[in-house]
Amino acid sequence: MVEEEKVIVVEPPEGVIIKGFDKEGWTPKTDIGRKVKSGEINSIEDILTKGVKILEPQIIDVLVPDLQSTLLSIGQSKGKFGGGKKSIWRQTQKKTKEGNKPNFACLAVVGNKNGYVGIGFGKSKETMPAREKALRAAKLNLMSVRRGCGSWACGCGTSHSVPFKVTGKCSSVQIELIPAPMGTGLCIEEECKKILDLAGIKDVYANAMNSKNKLNLVTACFNAFKKLSKTKVSSKDIEHLGIIKGKNE
Repeated sequence: MVEEEKVIVVEPPEGVIIKGFDKEGWTPKTDIGRKVKSGEINSIEDILTKGVKILEPQIIDVLVPDLQSTLLSIGQSKGKFGGGKKSIWRQTQKKTKEGNKPNFACLAVVGNKNGYVGIGFGKSKETMPAREKALRAAKLNLMSVRRGCGSWACGCGTSHSVPFKVTGKCSSVQIELIPAPMGTGLCIEEECKKILDLAGIKDVYANAMNSKNKLNLVTACFNAFKKLSKTKVSSKDIEHLGIIKGKNE
């Protein structure tokens, strides 16, 4: 006779969460945070459409649980023979009598690949605090992105690209996002490609001017997203272009 194997399931202790955000252990400090924890506000759109400023990143953790994050390469580290290598840390130094005092800065992007994206800049004397500041700022800057199919060569009516051509600017850097047919991919600079991917855009053409400064280029791309939301579109065009905003289902 073959003895049956016994499977022992070990449950986590009460009050301990293995994965995800601990909603029960969160003590909100703002009125919106208290409404989110009590269940009075169940959707991030209820906050974004009213234009209320979010002051607690835990609100985003509760309302958009499938959020993903990444750090963009905005810095350059020293390489051999005077060459440079891309780095996620932008390092600066202040010369004093006691010696050199370094500062580290980084740029974080968060998104759920379904219409929500945010960027944040963090700076500190050490790398990990700078990363935490950037992630916090990215969550507080979360916004919904309009998606659609504005390419005349496609016309499928799905939300795989941008609905119309839009331009974003930061300092001397200017970037133009152009609708592309399905299957084209993201024909854009690598760091901006990460932003579009987290926003849920799969196909786009781009044209950039004076794009040597990565930080300004990324900011210009994010400003282009803001223009997408501010542009007035008729209900007829919304149906024709398949325009939808962010979703967190």
